[in-house]
Amino acid sequence: MTSELDIFVGNTTLIDEDVYRLWLDGYSVGDAVALRVRSGILEQTGATAAVLQSDTMDHYRTFHMLERLLHAPPKLLHQLIYQIPPSRQALLIERYYAFDEAFVREVLGKKLSKGTKKDLDDISTKTGITLKSCRRQFDNFKRVFKVVEEMRGSLVDNVQQHFLLSDRLARDYAAIVFFANNRFETGKKKLQYLSFGDFAFCAELMIQNWTLGAVDSQVDDMDMDLDKEFLQDLKELKVLVADKDLLDLHKSLVCTALRGKLGVFSEMEANFKNLSRGLVNVATKLTHNKDVRDLFVDLVEKAPGPLGPLHGHPPWLPPAPLS
Repeated sequence: MTSELDIFVGNTTLIDEDVYRLWLDGYSVGDAVALRVRSGILEQTGATAAVLQSDTMDHYRTFHMLERLLHAPPKLLHQLIYQIPPSRQALLIERYYAFDEAFVREVLGKKLSKGTKKDLDDISTKTGITLKSCRRQFDNFKRVFKVVEEMRGSLVDNVQQHFLLSDRLARDYAAIVFFANNRFETGKKKLQYLSFGDFAFCAELMIQNWTLGAVDSQVDDMDMDLDKEFLQDLKELKVLVADKDLLDLHKSLVCTALRGKLGVFSEMEANFKNLSRGLVNVATKLTHNKDVRDLFVDLVEKAPGPLGPLHGHPPWLPPAPLS
């Protein structure tokens, strides 16, 4: 009895991007095969169902073996076992650390601990993201946090250096780490209209202007911790709403700087007094940890009218009734 066996030998690790996406999304081999069949791949390639099953399993085995290297991306670049072109290595890393906005909004600002991890079942059900994918994303957030939390220097640079992420993704992770470290509240119903991008934008500005590193580049954890002296100095802003002459001067300077640069300039100018008072009231209370954590809640609650049109949302935020 004779049998035929086809053998292919090569030294380049083959990466199918579509199968990699299915693996990252947490699908089982069986589900991945079913989705590939549904995409019409059998008709396109002339392959049999058995070959497709074997191909999918082979890719999944490869991804499982690569995963330990993806936990420390520089190791993937320097290892010699898997012959993967640099462009493919970058793709593997970038997509492994990519995350779903729906997921990050559920955990943003929460402590990256076992307690939060226990909530992943509920988050998976709420968002429709597979539990396996939720765990990967959460573990990535926690891993990056643990690596960079004690480092000196730029938070974004540290993330890029140790995880080899693109500039945009590194900035997003810096925002996640910054929010987790300072435990900002982002999950309240009245904040749900804000996207992760909104919070990441705020995080970037706060890192640049509010942290210890903003005033002293030699300070440990420079981009992680808020500068206590700066927060204390914000109490002095009370004079801006107590003194009419200073309020008028402040309004003049702000309007001069923003004229022609803000789509809702007229609304901002007309509401300047209320906007200034609301912001100053929030700023002067940031010496207490709870008030720091509730910064974004207070911005919406205590200055909702003027902030609404400035951010392109209905004039009065959040929508009534408040809860």
